[in-house]
Amino acid sequence: MDRLTESLIAALKRMLAESTEQRLYKSGKLDGLFTGRNGSAGEAAVRALRDGLLEVTRTEMKGKTLMEWVRLTPTGVDFLYARESPAAALHELRESLRLNQRAVPAWLAEVRATLQALDDRLAADASKWLQRLDAMERRVNETLGRLEQSLPLLPPDLTTAIPWAIDAMNYLARREQGCATGGCPLPELFAAVSREHSPICRNLSSRCSMAAKCFITRGDCRPFSRRACSPR
Repeated sequence: MDRLTESLIAALKRMLAESTEQRLYKSGKLDGLFTGRNGSAGEAAVRALRDGLLEVTRTEMKGKTLMEWVRLTPTGVDFLYARESPAAALHELRESLRLNQRAVPAWLAEVRATLQALDDRLAADASKWLQRLDAMERRVNETLGRLEQSLPLLPPDLTTAIPWAIDAMNYLARREQGCATGGCPLPELFAAVSREHSPICRNLSSRCSMAAKCFITRGDCRPFSRRACSPR
């Protein structure tokens, strides 16, 4: 409800409650239905007279100002009832509900559009992260491939007959990469390989004879290096 209508209804209620003629405008200390001739109060007074809600009963001149006295008309009573009755309030509520019902599809479409935009943005972000993870995986695979290619190669029949041979060669390679000086003592190599292949302690001497050019014989504990054990 706008301020003009509020001023008009307040004036009509006052007229209905007092049931006597009232001064149309307030003048100084003299009371009136409307606070002045300007603004929403002045517009409400003009509307009340124009629509026949109030009628002028008499006029007076006070100096150069025309003072008007008014009373409530039956049309004003009907207007007030239509605005203030419970039925009128329910009609307004029903209209408001209908307006909101008609607005629900548009609101729902807006929410769906917002959620779709959010879903698209999340999908785009997830795709970027997947691309980054794939690139990182490719780099890791490439690095692992280069590392595996740099490891010592042994004949398939040797690795089948002696499962711990690759571990032994890898240990020797790690020693060299760690800037170890001199060959690797056999007890050290035996201890390193035994961590993963403990059963070799009983049949080491018999299987060592199959390691081509590794020069590991029964009771031979001379230091040796990975180069000496690499097949030529």
